[in-house]
Amino acid sequence: MSSEPSFRGPARARLEVDLDALAANWHLLARTARRAETAAVVKADAYGLGMAPVASRLWREGCRTFFVAVPDEGVALRRLLPQARILVLSGVGRGEEEAFLDHALVPVLNDPGELGLWRRLARRLERVLPAALHVDTGMNRLGFRPSDFAALDHEDLAGLALRLVISHLACADEPDHPLNARQLQAFRRLAARFPAVPRSLAASAGILLGPDFHFELVRPGLALYGASPLSSGARPVLRPVVRLVAPVLQLRTIDEPGTVGYGATHAVEPGARIAIVALGYADGFPRQAGGGRASVRVAGVSCPVVGRVSMDTLAVDVSALPGDAVRPGSEVEVLAGPGAVEALADAAGTAAYEILTRLGSRFARRYLGAGEQVEDGAP
Repeated sequence: MSSEPSFRGPARARLEVDLDALAANWHLLARTARRAETAAVVKADAYGLGMAPVASRLWREGCRTFFVAVPDEGVALRRLLPQARILVLSGVGRGEEEAFLDHALVPVLNDPGELGLWRRLARRLERVLPAALHVDTGMNRLGFRPSDFAALDHEDLAGLALRLVISHLACADEPDHPLNARQLQAFRRLAARFPAVPRSLAASAGILLGPDFHFELVRPGLALYGASPLSSGARPVLRPVVRLVAPVLQLRTIDEPGTVGYGATHAVEPGARIAIVALGYADGFPRQAGGGRASVRVAGVSCPVVGRVSMDTLAVDVSALPGDAVRPGSEVEVLAGPGAVEALADAAGTAAYEILTRLGSRFARRYLGAGEQVEDGAP
């Protein structure tokens, strides 16, 4: 086996986030749901892409309402956007009240216990506190049970200013699934309990189900970041936001029959050429996507990832390329172009959400947009 000299430059993958594409996707979704306010879900560090640059750009584009998962995310976002409306999807727990009060966070209350805690705090402070209510309409995850929600009266809500009533669709990624219509009907019926309060049912996929699902506010997440929220069928016209590239560390030409990687799972014959790439499962590349299931682009050509994915490296079969097309230091496109995130998710048997949120902390990051390029060594 022979190999070319190893790459001596920075052995580091680079994640590029196109903020202009992010903005274009937000505007596209806002036009699609034109009668509703279009918020943004920026939980999990804006799906792994960096909450600070993402939320700042969306604010400049006109987004005024943001959803996060937990109070700590809301506190970080408040420091960044003093005037934004920030809702915390996990609600409020005992010991978290101070964070909500000090940083003007709105809890999305998910059960009678949370409602009671928030109402008692309002009474003790002699203040009116903002809140949203989440009613479960069929997902059986978070939210008030329909019977508990329907039983709420004005006494239960004393001292609270309701800002929003929400629910969440379980099967919006499958437009023809019958549960979508059942949840829509249930949400209309239950939300009518508070006719003056704005309603929100649709996340990314729900927006694409049509205006019946939009109500007064939509809350896209995944679609903002350029990945389709649909499990099949026509892909919405979204601009790719993420480009992930990594350098070739070493190029190996096989001299005799052998195998590649842990477990000797991939056999190679003489003449095969294997590029070792500086990216592995520690960086978020799914281990399940090895063994030829996923491909990357080298010199513009799709090449399979072979053998098992290692913690820090991939092995890529570049035998189909001309001999001078790839060398140590050549850039390999791991995610690039429309559908790339979804393709890697399919190869790994997972969802695009997981691919984005698993993107690691070792990348050099570059934020592109509005004529600017911002380098950031960490997320």
